[in-house]
Amino acid sequence: MSNNENAGFYELNWVQRIGFGAGDMAQNLIYQTISMWLLFFYTNVFGIKPGVAATMFLIVRIIDVIWDPIVGAFVDKKNPKMGKYRSYLVLGGIPLTGFAILCFWNGFSGSLLYAYITYVGMSMCYTLVNVPYGALNASLTRDTHEITVLTSTRMFMANLGGLAVSMGIPILVKYFAKGSELVGEQAMPNDGRAWFLTMLVYSLVGLFFLIFCYSQTKERVVMDQKETENVKVSDLWTEFGRNKPLRILAFFFITAFAMMSVGNAAGSYYMQYNIGSTAEQMSLFMGLGSIPAFIFMPLVPAIKKMVGKKGMFYIFLSTAIFGMALLYIVSVVPALRSQMWIVYLAQFVKSTGVIVATGYMWALVPEVIAYGEYTTGRRISGIVNALTGIFFKAGMALGGVVPGLVLAWTSFDAEMTTQPDSALQGILWLVCVIPAILLVLAMWIISKYELSDERMDEINKAIEAKAKA
Repeated sequence: MSNNENAGFYELNWVQRIGFGAGDMAQNLIYQTISMWLLFFYTNVFGIKPGVAATMFLIVRIIDVIWDPIVGAFVDKKNPKMGKYRSYLVLGGIPLTGFAILCFWNGFSGSLLYAYITYVGMSMCYTLVNVPYGALNASLTRDTHEITVLTSTRMFMANLGGLAVSMGIPILVKYFAKGSELVGEQAMPNDGRAWFLTMLVYSLVGLFFLIFCYSQTKERVVMDQKETENVKVSDLWTEFGRNKPLRILAFFFITAFAMMSVGNAAGSYYMQYNIGSTAEQMSLFMGLGSIPAFIFMPLVPAIKKMVGKKGMFYIFLSTAIFGMALLYIVSVVPALRSQMWIVYLAQFVKSTGVIVATGYMWALVPEVIAYGEYTTGRRISGIVNALTGIFFKAGMALGGVVPGLVLAWTSFDAEMTTQPDSALQGILWLVCVIPAILLVLAMWIISKYELSDERMDEINKAIEAKAKA
């Protein structure tokens, strides 16, 4: 190994890059299933009222606000023999898998206590995986080009996992529910056994890829033990206060993930009740939430070169708003409702905008970590990722809280096959209107981000020069 590589400027091979990306795919197989389908399972299978479920999601996110900084400081301070950050892919991944499976078990149907225990446990274990994994990106290499390649690979793999969740879940649930009297023409059967078996499959596959990620990653850019000894939970809020790019990115995270979570959580309701789709149609609709990634994410470097970092955000966030407007029009115009190709087109347009804008934002995380190192001399990746994790989960919380409250307020009743007009309008607000408002807010937030590519080149060169001195 060269001296350059020993210093942390390491170029990974493609097996290692794919291995790193497999970690995000694994998390999507587990956590995106939770975020996209758990509310539907709670209301339509487990027997929890939407408002009660919304309150539970909010409480769990409040717990996360306390828990995430503790995990961030802990992983920055400790140096386990299995790896500073990668060890938690296994140590946290195993209990995460168990709790995720139990979330979709209907053995204690209607028990709010059981729902709280399993959901809180799942969320805490997810933090034990997600925060160290987020820190892992910036610890693999200092090479800016390699970080770009790693981020692109990660987003490709993450969307592959998202595609498996959005398209595969409806099909697999329907398959496991064969012979059930509950199936009928329902797009999503209310069969508890089918949901449990589906989550079992997805969680175990997710665990396999977490272990694969562990086997292919190695930390090379980390603080020495003297620097880590003084890391504490309060460093999170100190860094938040002095690192302006981090603050802007954090607020962009909460807005973007709130937008995605609200729309994703309501997507199944939209197709089942507003459109009256079959399981196969719902599968394709949900799958179109990920498919654009494989078309447009490879084009991001070229697009960014042409229009700039902010210009790219503006273009694709506007594209998403246009797609949401189309979905709204399709649902309220009876003549269009049966034209599934228009529904698919609208979903594709919306998803293209969402995927590119929210996918690229992860490339900004190593930037704010480097900016913090440049201004303070401390590379506290765990703390930074804990902070982004808090805002990420806050956005995800809104994805559970807002749909639950809106469904309760608009008189949604899971026992009715045909919902009242108020409930259908509420679902439209969740799928189209509220996400569009959040996207406008996201555009305003990202307009304040000041770390251009030229500025980052200057910062990274200064850090590298100091490391060599």
